[in-house]
Amino acid sequence: MSMPSPLDAAVIGGGPAGLMAAEALAAAGIAVDLFDAMPSVGRKLLLAGKGGLNLTHSESFDAFLARYRDAAGVLEPSLRAFGPQQVRSWAQGLGVDTFVGSSGRVFPTDFKAAPLLRAWLRRLKAAGVRLHARHRWQGWDESGRLVFAAPAGPLAVAARRTVLALGGASWPQLGSDGRWMGILAAAGIATAPLRPANCGFDAGWSEGFAARFAGCPVKPVAVSFAGQTVRGELMPTATGVEGGAVYALSAALRDAIAADGAAVLRVDLKPDWTLDRVAQALAAPRGSRSLSTHLARTLRLEGAAAALLREGKVGVDAAAVKALPLRLTAPRPLAEAISTAGGIRFAAVDDGLMLATKPGVFVCGEMLDWEAPTGGYLLNACLASGLSAVAEEARWR
Repeated sequence: MSMPSPLDAAVIGGGPAGLMAAEALAAAGIAVDLFDAMPSVGRKLLLAGKGGLNLTHSESFDAFLARYRDAAGVLEPSLRAFGPQQVRSWAQGLGVDTFVGSSGRVFPTDFKAAPLLRAWLRRLKAAGVRLHARHRWQGWDESGRLVFAAPAGPLAVAARRTVLALGGASWPQLGSDGRWMGILAAAGIATAPLRPANCGFDAGWSEGFAARFAGCPVKPVAVSFAGQTVRGELMPTATGVEGGAVYALSAALRDAIAADGAAVLRVDLKPDWTLDRVAQALAAPRGSRSLSTHLARTLRLEGAAAALLREGKVGVDAAAVKALPLRLTAPRPLAEAISTAGGIRFAAVDDGLMLATKPGVFVCGEMLDWEAPTGGYLLNACLASGLSAVAEEARWR
């Protein structure tokens, strides 16, 4: 395959951050070549949208920004420039109307990711962006050219400007496998180890509990750890727990396990009941009823919820119902996580997300060392950082 050399702009990675960078570069009149290792782009976006594509969140900006924890200050300029309202306007420009759900999350009106991605790719094609599928980036050669493993064999191309948007390492079957970490380490670029984020945890269930109740949701519950309480769903798995409420606390749980070897998650199985009300219900005469029947009749706890209470082995009383301790011993592997923490340290890039040791090379999206909970925060920051890298690139050149 022949390519002009040098390319005006090479964007490596066809996820949301890379597609947004390509769109912004093309809008600035720059010829863009976008490379992706997979046969098609946007695969993780499509999978994430299977249960409803969560674009962003409608809460106040200060609350929104706080979701990014330690990286909030660094990401603030990008998120102010392309925050929740800008994301909704951008989607509308693609012909995708949005709405705010009861949780404050923002979705396309049809909940689907595919129509948005198709419209986006049509816009990129119309802007002249050239897509190169099945091109896996291998790093730089001695001359500083970008090296790819391509269908026709090894390919080396020079580029006047490069945007790296290779994602993290969760769901590697969709293309983001974290191989770039070794490439950047060899180039002397500072990185933090990739860690699972928005992930499940091992809990050491009994064999009987795992066989019977894995995949049976327990809701509503309120889970608490390190002074934070989140209401939602808890899903027992074959090895432990996952679910929206768990994901919201996963960063704190993961870090506590790394420091102490385990973390105790407290589960309120009756979040709408007071402790006194639970105690009064449990005090009702049981007679000849089994414990399972008693819990079902007095507390409406049955199935996985009742079994979870018994699995805790702390006795069945009001305190256990309102604060059942679950000892978590390890986060699930990185490949199973929804997203990743770690990556390129912000100290390795300037304010415009350009690598300090490689002028003209910008990074964005999950390659950077930040994390956020589910709820639209991940996608919004990927889009915003892709746009920010390109905005700075225009000033740099």
